[in-house]
Amino acid sequence: MNNMFKNLAIWMVIGLVLMTVFNQFNTRQVAQGSMEYSQFLEEVKQGHISKVLIEGRTLKATTTEGKRITSYAPPDLWMVSDLLKNGVKVEAKPEEEQSFLMSIFVSWFPMLLLIGVWVFFMRQMQGGGKGGAFSFGKSRARMTDEAQNTVTFADVAGCDEAKEEVQELVDYLRDPSKFQKLGGHIPKGVLMVGNPGTGKTLLARAIAGEAKVPFFSISGSDFVEMFVGVGAARVRDMFENAKKHAPCIIFIDEIDAVGRHRGAGLGGGNDEREQTLNQMLVEMDGFEGHSSIIVIAATNRPDILDPALLRPGRFDRQVVVPLPDIRGREEILKVHMRKVPIADDVKAGIIARGTPGFSGADLANLVNEAALFAARGNKRLVDMEDFEKAKDKIMMGAERRSMVMSEEEKRNTAYHESGHAVIAKLMPKSDPVHKVTIIPRGRALGLTMQLPEQDRYAYDRTYLMSRIAVLFGGRIAEELFMDQMTTGASNDFERATAMARDMVTRYGMSDLGVMVYGENEGEVFLGHSVTQHKNVSEATMQKVDAEIGRIIEQQYALARKMLEENRDKVEAMAHALLEWETLDSEQIDDIMDGKPPRPPKPTQNAPRTSTPNDTPGAEPSVAAPA
Repeated sequence: MNNMFKNLAIWMVIGLVLMTVFNQFNTRQVAQGSMEYSQFLEEVKQGHISKVLIEGRTLKATTTEGKRITSYAPPDLWMVSDLLKNGVKVEAKPEEEQSFLMSIFVSWFPMLLLIGVWVFFMRQMQGGGKGGAFSFGKSRARMTDEAQNTVTFADVAGCDEAKEEVQELVDYLRDPSKFQKLGGHIPKGVLMVGNPGTGKTLLARAIAGEAKVPFFSISGSDFVEMFVGVGAARVRDMFENAKKHAPCIIFIDEIDAVGRHRGAGLGGGNDEREQTLNQMLVEMDGFEGHSSIIVIAATNRPDILDPALLRPGRFDRQVVVPLPDIRGREEILKVHMRKVPIADDVKAGIIARGTPGFSGADLANLVNEAALFAARGNKRLVDMEDFEKAKDKIMMGAERRSMVMSEEEKRNTAYHESGHAVIAKLMPKSDPVHKVTIIPRGRALGLTMQLPEQDRYAYDRTYLMSRIAVLFGGRIAEELFMDQMTTGASNDFERATAMARDMVTRYGMSDLGVMVYGENEGEVFLGHSVTQHKNVSEATMQKVDAEIGRIIEQQYALARKMLEENRDKVEAMAHALLEWETLDSEQIDDIMDGKPPRPPKPTQNAPRTSTPNDTPGAEPSVAAPA
């Protein structure tokens, strides 16, 4: 907006100057009563002119009747004598001359106007010094000084080990002599590795905030330009600016945009990106030991970074910022809950148990969605019900209650989800069922949510086999109770087949042994695998396919047997779903125990239908739609 007003003001000034000049040129207006010189002489001879004022070639005459007329006289030596002979009073004045300054202005105005327009357009091309045709090589790093950066380690939660790793960076920036007197030197570069949303950027800002030093932030894509050599020039300029503000921190987000492995040139190659990488390697390794400039980079793809970038002297240290565990999630939730009014019934620990696999960004979004649900219900505080609704929306998708489904489709979906839920309750080491719904959510017509009792970092064979059986439960229930097959089980089959294939080819969980049977998956464009090699023979692949088929058929038969033995429970669960649309863990337990399911818990909001059907569960959950 400021640039727009600035341009508008410039053009208004230019227009005003032009109007002033044009008005100046038009001051010589044509006087009233203008007449030709010959006619003027005729009037003089007839005695109609009493007085003449001569200004250069301009004649301003007054008639005997008091009328004023003007004329323009050509070079005439006898004019004055003719006027005097006819009794005309003659008065002469020198011709008005422009002032010296005005004459200079008029003569130089076109040149000044051209120079002004040229300067204006050149500044437009340069973008006011913020980038453009003449500032390609300037760094686009945004500097945040110590006064502007208020982020500290107190604002970072869920990654205690990572904070300990970078704590010595803060100590070094505060007191370098503590390390230098022992002959040690701080790592020149720190590479933060972690999934998206785990807080890598926030941790880097916290380092700068704790150390009270300037913080230069830039994205890896800011180095990429259409002109060759621009990226390398920006790297040089960025490090030059950093040296002027040392000690400081340079943070490069998504460094894999320019730090990608230098490949074999296949697929067109990218010499510009490689030049940028080469310049970064030189700059990082060319620092003196006392430069006090630390480079921090973040990426979620460390596998594709160039090895030269990861060697000691460049990025000496890799700090893993993992997904938070249950304690980390609780701390992150407490940080974000400070910003919203929380009801007394909200327990961060309970929510943390129900959100395994959530990153810091996911948890921040969860708190925000809960606040939006509370605002939608005109509440003053955000309560546990809002958090449950927000969790269901994030994990399962938004409800699509307006979707029109036929009664047969609804019954089919109820039996499908009941099949998933019953098998999940009966299989060993299967995650407990938290919620079953036939309300369309996201792209699914119904969902079965399963709750891991704790964070899982590895999966055993029994658990995977149980997951395959649970995935088949929906289709089998359709066959047994609806005597039909629908396309709703396509995703279940894809996931079951992929899981069985991984068990055979990658995990060694089959009768074929522990050999890896996967194909060569090297990155061709990175030069890792220019030619594709077959790791296994055709005969072996036939055995692999047969083993995958055996696992799938075995679990399919097992799931079918279980459902046939528990037809009453599937029927009861399907009828309950058709009545209430959503069942929580307590209602599912009642059905599995052979009891009539208890009615849903009342909600604070008025029910949309005769019976509330989006009741949150008694316990938190993780989404595992099957």
